[in-house]
Amino acid sequence: MEHRTTKYMNPYLAGFLLGLVLLGSIFITGRGLGASGAIKDTIVSVVSGIAPEHAAESPYYGPLIADQEHSPMKSWLVFELIGVLIGAFVSGLISDRLGFRSEGGPRIQNKTRWMFAVMGGALFAIGAQFARGCTSGAALSGMAVLSTAGFVTMLAIFGTGYLVAFFFRRLWI
Repeated sequence: MEHRTTKYMNPYLAGFLLGLVLLGSIFITGRGLGASGAIKDTIVSVVSGIAPEHAAESPYYGPLIADQEHSPMKSWLVFELIGVLIGAFVSGLISDRLGFRSEGGPRIQNKTRWMFAVMGGALFAIGAQFARGCTSGAALSGMAVLSTAGFVTMLAIFGTGYLVAFFFRRLWI
């Protein structure tokens, strides 16, 4: 059996570098990091392109597309997310980890693993919209400026993760 070693960055160094990127973002743009806003902007643009009348009359989409001069796709978060995807690709390329594979526990099928991954991602995206920010936007950026909401968000994310991990541990163990 071939044992393949995987190269990962030291997590402490990665956390330190993430902090520097966050501080740089706040210093240069005046805003913290975020990802869910880019997804929202993309969805607004897609809905506006497919059903412009519906988007214009919608109480949710309408205000977001009212400014005709500034397309939601010109949001800095969209460019940030594109940069994250490119960076992830380059990181995988450098560390020889490019490829498609499903990781999970030995007792779970790939189909089930993917179903739970999609459901979890959808729930997290919906929660990010209710909270007006995701892990990076509400929690990391909020904590970086010592916002109480940032600390509460981070505690809620990890606290909920620990609480529900017992029920979903078979997906990984």
